[in-house]
Amino acid sequence: MTAQEAVLAKMVRRAAATTFGRDHDFASIKTVADYQARVPLRRYDDFWREYWQPTFPRAENCTWPGLAPFYAMSSGTSTGVNKYIPTTRELIHSNALMMRDVMAHHAANRPGTRALRGKVMMLGGSTELTREAPGVQSGDLSGIELLEVGWPMRRWFFPPLQLAAIADYETKIDAIAKAALTEDLRVIIGPPNWLMVFFDRLLALRPGSTRLVEVFPNLELLVHGGMAFAPYRPRFERLLEGSHAEFREIYAASEGFFAVADRGSGEGLRLVVDSGFFYEFIPMSELDSPNPARHWLGNAETGIDYALAINNPAGAWSYLIGDTVRLIDKRSARLFVTGRTSYVLTPFGEHIIHDQLEDALQLAARETGLEIAEYSVGPVFLSEGAVAGHHLYIVEFVGGVPTPDRLAPFARAVDTRLIALNEDYARRRARDINLYAPQILASPHGTFIEWMKRRGRVGGQIKVPRVLNDRSLFDGIEQMVVEAGGVRV
Repeated sequence: MTAQEAVLAKMVRRAAATTFGRDHDFASIKTVADYQARVPLRRYDDFWREYWQPTFPRAENCTWPGLAPFYAMSSGTSTGVNKYIPTTRELIHSNALMMRDVMAHHAANRPGTRALRGKVMMLGGSTELTREAPGVQSGDLSGIELLEVGWPMRRWFFPPLQLAAIADYETKIDAIAKAALTEDLRVIIGPPNWLMVFFDRLLALRPGSTRLVEVFPNLELLVHGGMAFAPYRPRFERLLEGSHAEFREIYAASEGFFAVADRGSGEGLRLVVDSGFFYEFIPMSELDSPNPARHWLGNAETGIDYALAINNPAGAWSYLIGDTVRLIDKRSARLFVTGRTSYVLTPFGEHIIHDQLEDALQLAARETGLEIAEYSVGPVFLSEGAVAGHHLYIVEFVGGVPTPDRLAPFARAVDTRLIALNEDYARRRARDINLYAPQILASPHGTFIEWMKRRGRVGGQIKVPRVLNDRSLFDGIEQMVVEAGGVRV
C-alpha cells in the first residue's frame, strides 16, 4: 500500500503545473482521499473532449508535463472507433521495466534459463508511424515501443524493422513467418488470436510439421495478453507439445502495462505497484451511479467485481480502462481480469459478465468434446420493442462446423451453467418468463477473421468483440455466417 501512496504522491507533484493539475488543485493534495475528492472518474471520450482534442495533435503540458511525442492508436473493441491516447517516453520506460519483471519471474521458475541467448519475437503493430505534427507521431503502441528499443538491445529482437514496418497485417505475418524459419526464437510475445494465425502460417511453410518444437527447439517462453486465453489454450498446448516452453500471461493495454503472472495458470496476475501507475477500483454495481465508491489497494476488498481505473505517467487520471477485475489477494496485489465493462450481456436484465460467459462456454466445450476458436454473443428480440428474446452465440469451432446433434447439447450445457452461475439469468429463464433458451450458430473456419478484415479491424491490438449489443454489427457477422453455410440449433 505504501508503494501505491508514494507513486500517486510523486505523480501529483510531477503534474501540478499542467493544465489538468491546476484545474484539479493538485498543489493542495496530500492523501489518496484528497486526490479522489478532487479528480472525478473519466472515460476516454471525456479526456478527449475536455483535454486532448482541443490541442490535438500537440498535448503539451496538458495532462502531463512536456510534449507527448506519440499517440498510441487504439480502437473500441465493440465500436471500432479509433482512439488517440497520448504516450510519453516515461510510459514507454515503465512498460519496459515491467517486461523485465516478466523475465525475472521466468528466471525464478526456470533456473539456468537461456532465453536471452536467442531472440525475442514481438508480434505487434507496424513501426511505420504517422506524422501528426513536428515531433509528434501516432501508431500502434507495440510499434512505438519497438522503435524506441535502443540499438544495443535491438540485436535480441525479431522481427527486423523493415518487416515490423509492414502496415498490412496479413502481408506482415506472412513475411515474418518466412523470416522466422531461420531464427533461434526463445521468447515469443503477442495476442493469442494473431499468434495463432502466425503459427498456422509458420507451420504451413514446413510441410509435415505440427508442433513449434520442430521449428524453434530452444523456445522457452510464450507471453500472451490482451484477451482471455481460455478459448485458445488447448490449441497452444498442442502446439507446444514436446517443447520445454512455458506460458506467461501479462495484463496490458494501449494505456500501459499493469500486471504479470508470477505463478501458474489459474493463480491470477500480480499488479506491478511501483512502476509509475496508481490503480483505483470501482464496484461494478456502482459504476453508472452519480457518485460511485472508489477504492484503492489500501481499502479494496477481495472477491468483488471492480471496474479498473488507472493513473499513468502520460496523463491519464482516474481513467476507466474498460476492464473488470477481481482482487484475490491484497497482500500480493493479485487479481483476475474478469472481462470488459462493455462485455456485460444485460438486454433482458440478466447481467451476465464476461468471465461467466467464458466459464459456461468452456464447460460446454469440455462436456461435448468441441473446441472453440472464436465467438461473439448478442441478444435477439422476438419483435421490435419486445422485452422477450434469447441470446445467439455465433461460434467458430476448431475442426469445422459440428453437426446439429453435437451443437444441441452444447447449447444446453451453456444454458445450464449460466443458470447455476447467475441468479438474474436463472430468474429470467425460469418458465421462459422473458428469456428463452440460447441458440448456437456454428461458423465455418475463417469467418471471424474475414468479418474483421471487411470492417478494417485487423492488427495486433484488435480483438473479436465477445459481446455485441450493437445489432447492426451483430447482424453483419450473423449474415456472413449464414451465407457461408453456418448451422443453427
